[in-house]
Amino acid sequence: MVKRRIDNFSIAQICDSGECFRMTPVNEDTYSVIASGRYLEVEQHGDECIFSCDEVEYEEFWKEYFDLGVDYRTYIEKINPKDTYLVRAAKYGSGIRILRQDLWEMIVSFLISQQNNIVRIRRCIQNICERYGEQKVNFRGDTYYTFPEPEALAGLAEDALKECNLGYRSKYVVRTARSIVAGEVDLAAIEKMTYKKAKEELLKLFGVGEKVADCICLFGLHHLQAFPIDTHIRQALDAHYKRGFPRRRYQGYEGVIQQYIFYWELRGI
Repeated sequence: MVKRRIDNFSIAQICDSGECFRMTPVNEDTYSVIASGRYLEVEQHGDECIFSCDEVEYEEFWKEYFDLGVDYRTYIEKINPKDTYLVRAAKYGSGIRILRQDLWEMIVSFLISQQNNIVRIRRCIQNICERYGEQKVNFRGDTYYTFPEPEALAGLAEDALKECNLGYRSKYVVRTARSIVAGEVDLAAIEKMTYKKAKEELLKLFGVGEKVADCICLFGLHHLQAFPIDTHIRQALDAHYKRGFPRRRYQGYEGVIQQYIFYWELRGI
């Protein structure tokens, strides 16, 4: 077990922020997360967090995964104090962090996200993992499943994932898996690209539009300048930023600000 006191970190807020779909409440204070084949539980009381891993795993993987080397307070402090809407949103979601997640998993996750809600996205991904992922056992002795590699999905019929409740999105995922396995898409190369170039490459994938590409850039490549615009964000921009959102003020971390807005709107405040 690893204990840390961490400012501007809320595992509950991250779980509900729409960026990670393999994070689940275990009880009121504890959440589980599956990432890169690993299983973790995080128990949190205020700013005190207990991670169910050893120091080596925490330092080598989870610290970076949760972006804990960055002081998110600096992002919040730079918000225009006259922008009372954004000040409230950031205060409300001040525990959100942009996770450093697997690119392939994020591509699939946000292909599935189109015209879908968080609960259904989680269920779809759980179905895919249980059917095509690798079975493992966590420290409690319980079974969990890894996220399937592209090779596990590339050989499927285009409509095979309808059985996992993906509907028309099944063909998006299967075709993308085939492109990766065939070498038409190089994920390792995309990971080294700038935000602009990476987005251009992602837009070439079947089923990927502007919003999905930006989500993948933000949550799968950690390009914090990505600013995904979905229905919630569009409504917020139309209501509070009729002259346009001041992205230049928050240049380089617009995606963090976007998440504060998204969480605020999602929670219906």
